[in-house]
Order: sequence, then structure tokens, then C-alpha cells
Amino acid sequence: MFRRTYLALTAATLMAGPALADGHSKDIVETAVDAGSFTTLVAALKAADLVETLKGDGPFTVFAPTDEAFAALPKGTVDALLEPENKDQLTAILTYHVVPGKVMSSDLSDGMMAATVQGDEVTIGTMGGVSVDGANVVTADIKASNGVIHVIDGVIMPK
Repeated sequence: MFRRTYLALTAATLMAGPALADGHSKDIVETAVDAGSFTTLVAALKAADLVETLKGDGPFTVFAPTDEAFAALPKGTVDALLEPENKDQLTAILTYHVVPGKVMSSDLSDGMMAATVQGDEVTIGTMGGVSVDGANVVTADIKASNGVIHVIDGVIMPK
């Protein structure tokens, strides 16, 4: 009896291992919601119908602006972007913050160009701290089940 129980527990552990390989069961959206400092970003993702995409398999690398970063935009900008008639522009801005694949901070180099989901490239800087298109990475390598989040202090805009 003991042997059968031990074998069953061992088998269950081995089968669960790959599902929890990263040890991160929450996807990018759930991780952002739980952090509490990305309410504007999450609202924008909902308005642009991108929530399900970022809950998908990925992997994705998201340069996530904080609520303070969105608040620093000119007055009325966020409200205007959240209007249904500006959905295409909002989608372009948000997908400019996403790079396909899982790019950890150790993978970055100064002057590196990274293609975004939006289609343009962002420029990575590593001198005096990591930055993406001039926005500073304030917290790097927040792992999620389907990628990684790097918190930035500004909203970056496509060219």
C-alpha cells in the first residue's frame, strides 16, 4: 500500500513538473492585475481587445508602463485613446510595447534593436541602467507563465 501511494505521488509530481516548470502559474495579464500598479495599462488592453492575446501561449516580452507613466502623458491623452474611435491608435501603441519571445534583461545589449508586435523596432540602451526608447526599466524580469514583464517609467510611442 505504501509503495503504491509513493509511486502514485511520484508520478503525479513528475507529470505536474512541466506545467509548473517556470514556477509561474499566472499569465502576463494576471501578473499585471495582481501588481496593482498597472490599472491604466489593463484598462487600455481591454479597450484594445488585447487581453486574450496577452493571456495566450506567447511567449511575450512586455515593456509595461506604470499608472504614473500614463499619468505623465499630456492631459486627456489616455481618455482620448480609450475612446472606441481611437482603438487602432491605442492598439498600435500597446503592441509597440510587446516583443515576441521571452527576452530577459541578461539578453539585452546597448544599442540593440528589438522588433515589436506592432511592426516597428524599439532601441534598447544599457548605459547607466536599462532603457527602451528612452523609458527607464525600473523593474526587470518579472516572470509570467507566458513570458516576462519589464516595468518602465514612460509610455513609448511608435515612430
